[in-house]
Amino acid sequence: MSASSLGATRLQLDDDMESDPRDHYGSVETRDLFVTVDDPKKHVSTMETYITYRVSTKTTRIEFDLPEYSVRRRYQDFDWLRIKLEDSQPTHLIPPLPEKFVMKGVVDRFSEEFVETRMKALDKFLKRVADHPVLSFNPHLNAFLSAKDLNKRQGLALLTKVGESVKQVAGGYKLRARPAEFYAMGEYLDTFSLKLGTIDRIAQRILKEQSEYLAELRDYGAVYSSWTGLEEELQRPLEGVASSISTCCRAMDDLCENMGQDFLPVLREYMLYIESMKNVLKKRDQSQAEYEGRLEAAVLRRQEDRTHMPPEVERCQDKVECFNADLKADWERWQSNKRQDFKQLLGGTADKNISYYEKCQEAWESLVSVLQDKQTEDQTSETD
Repeated sequence: MSASSLGATRLQLDDDMESDPRDHYGSVETRDLFVTVDDPKKHVSTMETYITYRVSTKTTRIEFDLPEYSVRRRYQDFDWLRIKLEDSQPTHLIPPLPEKFVMKGVVDRFSEEFVETRMKALDKFLKRVADHPVLSFNPHLNAFLSAKDLNKRQGLALLTKVGESVKQVAGGYKLRARPAEFYAMGEYLDTFSLKLGTIDRIAQRILKEQSEYLAELRDYGAVYSSWTGLEEELQRPLEGVASSISTCCRAMDDLCENMGQDFLPVLREYMLYIESMKNVLKKRDQSQAEYEGRLEAAVLRRQEDRTHMPPEVERCQDKVECFNADLKADWERWQSNKRQDFKQLLGGTADKNISYYEKCQEAWESLVSVLQDKQTEDQTSETD
């Protein structure tokens, strides 16, 4: 992978996506682990109120005792899984979860809309993990999908040697320089983050203005509806206007729902993805710094007493190479998913807007027919 291939041109959508044999979560023919998150339920106790989701699994893998499972999990269980994956697989990009905290008084976390949006995000998170060629075999995922009760207090017994190494302080050694391809990744993530942040802010303002317009439009239509009882001669035209406005309201409501439940969540998911990728890059840098520090110290000792290069230096080098390979593979996978997601998102947004304007146009064109019929009736009445 050249550094230039990771440049700003990667921000554009590829035209050859149809030729990519993979779908969002991998080819169905080669998958042997299927997961679904659905059926949210509210639980109320004296201590707390929370939502659980049904997690359904179908698999042919021998690591599982049964071919099918159905368990209920709450958000903190998903959070537990992500932390376990991050700790035990530090060289890999772990998909993000939706934000845990919401502002009280601004978002009702028990509202149907919020729960539905979170459920979709949790489903996407789990599907991405289940599709990953390494993460999907993690024993913590197996426990999450199959165990009736998760023992979330257990120690990190499955923590790999790579993870242990990454958590070590690199002796204060400063990294000389990131390799060009990883430097280009960091530059790309910074640029992508700025663009997504700008789009997110503007999209939220648009949604706010559309919601305010929808409220005004409903009040506007109600006036025409109440007016019909006062003007017998204008009853049909006034009813036609009220009906047209009502149709426009429903169309705008659909447009707002698409923006709030489909468009904005994808932007926020990828903003969180960017942070996850930056964290993995940082861990890779720490691993490289540890190797360079050990190598430099070993070279000095070798010059002094002519000893052989210690084995731990070679092990550190192997870990850096493992980090590099895993990160590059996950980067390509992430880019492929991103192109798919944004192509679907932008196409769906275009379709929703086209549908909105078509419904509004059809509504007002029907009103023209009503007015023309009324005009014809009036002319006939005057002739008679």
